Amino acid sequence: MTVLEVSGQDAQGAFRHESGGHRWQRVPPNEKRGRRHTSTVTVAVLPVLVPILRSFNEKEIEWKAIRGSGSGGQAMQKTSNAIQMRHVPTGISVRVETTRSQYENRQIAERMLAARLTEEAFRRMDKAEAMWRRKQIGSGQRGDKIRTIRLQDDTVTDHQLGRTMSAKKYLRGEIKSLVR
Repeated sequence: MTVLEVSGQDAQGAFRHESGGHRWQRVPPNEKRGRRHTSTVTVAVLPVLVPILRSFNEKEIEWKAIRGSGSGGQAMQKTSNAIQMRHVPTGISVRVETTRSQYENRQIAERMLAARLTEEAFRRMDKAEAMWRRKQIGSGQRGDKIRTIRLQDDTVTDHQLGRTMSAKKYLRGEIKSLVR
């Protein structure tokens, strides 16, 4: 997979009709019998999504101080300095007992919970983007084609618009006749 990021004025608009299958047909120079080779490129045009990370609301958090476990002697087993914290809307929880201080453990737990919530937000965005990408590129079969570039005939055919143009002009970037 290759990713090309384009920015600038109306970059999204310039590529909005490029999603789908593109066929590239050519006769390679080393082909002795003149057979045509066809390559398929599927294109998905997606905006760059930047997650909006916010700190969580205190009302969304349940936390309690509990006794630690493991080695550490009497101080670990008699004091409630371990923190168990849960983000109620998502159900994500963390447990921290790294230090002897309840305050420090709570600070660490808040940072860990924020990191896990951020990770979950990225996972959801990736899932949504993957679904959007699949919808745009289709199956990659012949019926999904948007454009066919035939170098041997010097033609480019846009199958959605029913227009053709010179492949040489297309390769130079002169695609105004194919833009809707």
